[in-house]
Amino acid sequence: MTTSSIRRGVIIVLSSLLLLLLPSASSSFRVDVIRRPTPTPSSATPAFREAPAFRNGDDCPESLRVDVAMTLDANYLRGTMAAVLSMLQHTSCPESVTFHFLAARPELDVLAAIRAAFPYLDFRVYRFDSARVRGRISRSIRNALDQPLNYARIYLAHILPADVRRVIYLDSDVIVVDDIRRLWQVDLEGRVVAAPEYCHANFTKYFTDAFWADQELAGTFRGRHPCYFNTGVMVMDVELWRAGGYTKMVEQWMAVQKQRRIYQLGSLPPFLLVLAGKIKAVDHRWNQHGLGGDNLEGKCRSLHPGPISLLHWSGKGKPWLRLDSRKPCAVDYLWAPYDLYRSSSPALEG
Repeated sequence: MTTSSIRRGVIIVLSSLLLLLLPSASSSFRVDVIRRPTPTPSSATPAFREAPAFRNGDDCPESLRVDVAMTLDANYLRGTMAAVLSMLQHTSCPESVTFHFLAARPELDVLAAIRAAFPYLDFRVYRFDSARVRGRISRSIRNALDQPLNYARIYLAHILPADVRRVIYLDSDVIVVDDIRRLWQVDLEGRVVAAPEYCHANFTKYFTDAFWADQELAGTFRGRHPCYFNTGVMVMDVELWRAGGYTKMVEQWMAVQKQRRIYQLGSLPPFLLVLAGKIKAVDHRWNQHGLGGDNLEGKCRSLHPGPISLLHWSGKGKPWLRLDSRKPCAVDYLWAPYDLYRSSSPALEG
């Protein structure tokens, strides 16, 4: 059996598996395939195919607006493009989704690539000043986790305009295979953040022995039932975050980290210190995380059992890099159909 035959077999098996796990597809949206030529951005940024133009179904209220925030960086642009396409493809109200991109610096070729790939996309771009966090960041176990833009989610409430009262924050290495409105409509029940919780995880491993040995530091979790949650998928009450001074609280723990070295992992632990045990838990289907493997080696991992609404390649291994290296993991074939990079499968081209 040839390598291509094996690969086709893997794709068929995984596609069948995913269809069994996914919720029933919505049939109320229209797809208009745009076939006119797309201008190519500068050679510094990969050229992407133009995505279909997705239109709202008849049942979409005019007042509906789903706000989604993501960071925007040339190194992760291919992942961002795929994530956007997946959300538009699987929601019945794609024209009601507004994207808010946070960028560390203006990269005109990146913006040109987005406009060319999604001519009808409703999106806004905001500059995130890296100086706000550069002096607060401590070295972690992986260089990618130390980039200032990775901390932009802490400042969402101070960057987004006043008319954004609730926002879904997503990492650039996700694929949404359900209607994003279902996550948007979650009842926060007065909590500032909603996200899938994982109470079976060993919570102690996210902090150093020195942290747990200090009664005052460890006492921050007293009276709480802290559980791990991944900050790459969050629903945030922007007004409540701002009013509650949560940015300042996270920054204070980052200052402690600079002095005491109480954790090893980037921007996640200070979120846990402030919010673990206080968030609104969301169904696990909304963050099938860890598909990028561990933070050091990025070894392949398989899907967790249960239904899936969002796949998340958290960890070192990113699907576009593994596919390009011709050493993909099995789960990477679930990401590939959303890849708009020109050299990939021409499935979406007219």
